[in-house]
Amino acid sequence: MKKLNDKLIIVTGGAGFIGSGIVRHLNDQGLSNVIVVDELKSSEKWKNLVGKQFVDILEKDQLFDWLEGRHDDIKAFIHMGACSDTMETNASYFLENNYRYTVRLAEYAMKHEQRFIYASSAATYGDGSLGFVDEDKKIYDLKPLNMYGFSKQLFDQWALRTGVQHRLVGLKYFNVYGPNELHKGRMASAITRFVPQIHKGDPIRLFKSNDPQYGDGEQKRDFIYVKDAVRMTCDFLNNDAGGLFNIGTGRATTWKELATAVYHAMEQKPKIEYIDMPPDLVGKYQSYTCAEMSKSKKVLSGKTECTHLEDSVRDYVCNYLIPGTQW
Repeated sequence: MKKLNDKLIIVTGGAGFIGSGIVRHLNDQGLSNVIVVDELKSSEKWKNLVGKQFVDILEKDQLFDWLEGRHDDIKAFIHMGACSDTMETNASYFLENNYRYTVRLAEYAMKHEQRFIYASSAATYGDGSLGFVDEDKKIYDLKPLNMYGFSKQLFDQWALRTGVQHRLVGLKYFNVYGPNELHKGRMASAITRFVPQIHKGDPIRLFKSNDPQYGDGEQKRDFIYVKDAVRMTCDFLNNDAGGLFNIGTGRATTWKELATAVYHAMEQKPKIEYIDMPPDLVGKYQSYTCAEMSKSKKVLSGKTECTHLEDSVRDYVCNYLIPGTQW
């Protein structure tokens, strides 16, 4: 990683899933000049920061006051902080937390010529009928299926509308899984539920398909290991690229294959049942996602090769979930 002149890197959502992984990766690269911004409250997120090096930790609402007079000390923002609960229905909260806060932070970074890397989402692609290509011109055509995806799309649209999209880096994360996600509860990856089910001897239960194109358990997602997603994210500190970029593997894997990989990691014979999809997910469920990665590969000089699913699931299950450790 290139020299960052000992200036600060501000990681919002830095105690969260991807954010804490970013802090780990920066530390592993010899960088500890990090300011973590997050809301710990009474959650278990603090455990994700144990053993990591950073200068300070701030609450989200403290950040702008803290920034006063410090712009010369800051090199970059990696803005992961957001509400990512796809089942949250408070649209006003999404607008304030995911959209307006991001606009304000981006404006600060651009004013002071600081790198601004932010989390968009593959949820902006909606049902996928328009494909999964990270092109600016498609932003206004996409139709997210939930308010979370819409809040992310609103910022992408703001950047395009104001002509600043190439001064920012928006990363469209696909289905990220891996260590440091347990605090997310129901929004953590399904693997966190598969492991205790297998331990108890219960079958893994997958949703029946509501899409005639896919059989039960054959719905496909682009599952990417958090270690790969974090590495790609931090690589954007080393270039001057701007715009939207997909962060995925470029491969679509069935839920059945994912479940089977967990069974293999635990040296168990697969036992899978299929259940009806909850009514509140009907019409909001993506049956297929797969990142088109050519744009990201070009910018990252081909450094987008991801860990094989079986290997990453085994690493996650055996080295983190079962022993109960953080990355």
